[in-house]
Amino acid sequence: MGSDLRITIPGRFPKPEVRTNQADNASRVGRILVVDDEQGISDFLLFGLRDEGFEVYTAGSGEEALAHLEEYKPHVVLLDVMLPGMDGYEVCRLLRERSRAAIIMLTARDDVEERVKGLVTGADDYVVKPFSFDELKARIDARLRTQFPELRAVARIGKFEVDQEQHLVRYEGAALSLSRTEFALMEMFLECPGVALTREQIMSRVWGDQFSGEDNILEVYIRYIRNKLHDHKRTLIRTVRGVGYRLDLN
Repeated sequence: MGSDLRITIPGRFPKPEVRTNQADNASRVGRILVVDDEQGISDFLLFGLRDEGFEVYTAGSGEEALAHLEEYKPHVVLLDVMLPGMDGYEVCRLLRERSRAAIIMLTARDDVEERVKGLVTGADDYVVKPFSFDELKARIDARLRTQFPELRAVARIGKFEVDQEQHLVRYEGAALSLSRTEFALMEMFLECPGVALTREQIMSRVWGDQFSGEDNILEVYIRYIRNKLHDHKRTLIRTVRGVGYRLDLN
C-alpha cells in the first residue's frame, strides 16, 4: 500500500527547527499522532511531517494510541481504519471521548457509507488512500487553524525566526519591521544560508523577470535590510564580489 502513496514533501526552509517562542505563549508546535500498523506508511508520515516542523508520534495499534494519549496530547490524530485488534472506528469513538484532538481517518475504501460511519463516530475529516502528502498536509493545517487557532509554527534558522503566517522575521528575538519587498529578500536569503545568490537570481525572484526600474534597486534594499539588522560591518549579509550577496549565520 505504501507504494501507492504519491510522495511530495514540500518545504521552503532547510529543515527548520520549529519551537515554542518563549516571548509568545500562543506560539506552539503542532503535535500529531499517527496510528497505523503499516510501518512504511507510518515512517513516511513520521519523517515527512517532522520535516514540516511538527512534533510527531506513532502507534501501531489503537490500544497503544489510547495508552499514550495523555503523554502525547496530540492536536491531530491520523487514524487508519484497518488496525489489528480494535478497529479505527472504535478507536475514534474512544479518542473523541477523551481528547479534543482533530481526527483524520485514513482508509483504502472510498464509499459514502464508510465516510459517514467515520464522521458519525467522531472523525473530523476523511482521507482515502492513496493520497498525496500535500493534500494531507493541507487538511492538517486546516484542522489546526479551525480547532487550535492558538498554534503557530515558527521556523528558527540560526538567530532568525520566520513566522510565515504573520509575515514576520525576528533576529535575536527582536521583530524586524520589513516591507513586503524586504520580507521577500530575507525569505530568499534564509532559504539557502551560506549560499552566494547572484544578482540575477535575486532580481528574478523578488522583482520578476520583467522588472524595468532603477538599476541599483537591489543595492538600495540590501542597505535597508542591513540597517534594520544593525549589520553595519556587513558580516551578516555579505557582498560577494562579481556574484551577488550571501547570508552568513555565524
